[in-house]
Amino acid sequence: MDKGRIRVGTYEAKTKLPELLRGVLEGYEYEITNRGVVVAHLVCTQDEQRQGVEEAIEQIKALMKRRLGKGVNIKALIEEGRA
Repeated sequence: MDKGRIRVGTYEAKTKLPELLRGVLEGYEYEITNRGVVVAHLVCTQDEQRQGVEEAIEQIKALMKRRLGKGVNIKALIEEGRA
């Protein structure tokens, strides 16, 4: 989900914080600098990232149920593909 890391000065970070937070939710990371020296990183929290992964897993499970239906043995399908 990482879209890139962008350097932002402290003044810009202060004045554009809401915009930066929206960017974080979209996958961007920010390095906040003070006189050219990186002093902080603005990134998505691990909880938020984990929640995104968990949501993706649930969506995949729901898709599998819709497409494969009940009674399909996924292990058997995997083994069949290995033969």
